[in-house]
Parts: sequence; C-alpha cells; structure tokens
Amino acid sequence: MPSVVGLLEQRELVARRRVDGLREEADRFQAELAAAEQERQEWVIARRRVGAVLTPDSGTVAVEVAQEPRNTDAQAAVRDAAKAKSVLPLVA
Repeated sequence: MPSVVGLLEQRELVARRRVDGLREEADRFQAELAAAEQERQEWVIARRRVGAVLTPDSGTVAVEVAQEPRNTDAQAAVRDAAKAKSVLPLVA
C-alpha cells in the first residue's frame, strides 16, 4: 500500500506539470497577442496617415517644386559622375 506522503507527492507532481504546461501555453499566447497588437497599431497608423494625405485642407502647407531647365551643365555633371568608371574585384 502506497504511503500518504507518496500519493501527495504524485499529485503535486501532476499539478506542477499541468501548471508548467499552462504557463508555456500562456507565454505563447502572450507573444502572439503582442505581435497581433503591434500589427493592429501599424494598420491604425497607416490608416491615419493615408487619411491625412487624402483629406483636403488637412492643415498642411503645400510645397511647390520648381523644375529646373533640362540638360543643364550641373545635371550632366551629376549624371556623368554617377556612371561607373571601373569595376573592382571583391576580396573575400
């Protein structure tokens, strides 16, 4: 016949394992909840920003961008400077 203390230890072990399993599950749910809340917050921000852009007279100042004349010497210099001059081998 098992001892009373031995039976209590077995029940305690079963309860501890159940608690540990539930804690692990709760941790997974907390992590999933945090990720879902972050995603929702990003969508809220995106909706607000798009709404602000699409709303006429949203209180923002319109900025006009003046176009420079085409084919200026400065544009040609920038374009030429951006062209690749030589190719160097990669050293690993």
